[in-house]
Amino acid sequence: MAGFNNAMEIFKLLDKSNCRKCNLPTCLAFAGAVLQGRKQLADCPVIPQDIVKQYGSQEKVRSTSDRDLENILERFKSTIAALDLETAARRLGEPFKNERLTLKMLGKDVTIDASGNIYTDIHVHGWMLGPLLNYIAKGQGQPASGTWLPYRELKGGKTRYPLFEQRGEKALKHIADTYPDLFEDMIHIFNGRQVKNHYESDISLVLHPLSRFPILICYWKPEDGLASDLNIFFDANAEENLHIDMIYTIAAGLVVMFEKLAERHGL
Repeated sequence: MAGFNNAMEIFKLLDKSNCRKCNLPTCLAFAGAVLQGRKQLADCPVIPQDIVKQYGSQEKVRSTSDRDLENILERFKSTIAALDLETAARRLGEPFKNERLTLKMLGKDVTIDASGNIYTDIHVHGWMLGPLLNYIAKGQGQPASGTWLPYRELKGGKTRYPLFEQRGEKALKHIADTYPDLFEDMIHIFNGRQVKNHYESDISLVLHPLSRFPILICYWKPEDGLASDLNIFFDANAEENLHIDMIYTIAAGLVVMFEKLAERHGL
């Protein structure tokens, strides 16, 4: 049975009193723990039993287990081992030294050797490996054009947009609404860059999930009875460097990372 897509779906079921009776600092931290399988809805002492009965069967661990991550890493290694890594580096315009390819992922160095071993200070999440492999194997190394497009206007994005909107833009908006310091942390942790506001948004932030793959996040704060809004834009050359499915994975993965960040900060 399908489970919760993100911590915000769980958070909205709670009373948001931050009573700490579950032994966690906040209701959002509890929601993150439920999503990861470390807590169950029934562990909240104040949640109504009808809610537990209605949603309890949906609880599942969405995060990649250690065993799943090991399997993904093995597939990653075997695919990289079949590539000519030096040729891939030239195609991407990335440095190649001592039989290793180095590129940037969220502003941090990621180095891969010919056997597919990864050397980086970043905690490797399962969602990162698919886009990283696709970028190395198929990316054309196209520089950014400077023209921003919404996901639905990318060549392969129209049919996939409803899922992208739900699990990418709307989920990240929920986090931004609940966590006011989200964008500041994006800048400090992921080497983001706040830019002159695009599309008359209150905040415009550029991140580089991969070296030549920038994304623009625009956020409109709630004001005068109007709801907040958040949109994610991609460079017009995005699909030259990454498959449309992997572009979705990047956006959904960022949501996962910030849900974990919110939980760690007790928000």
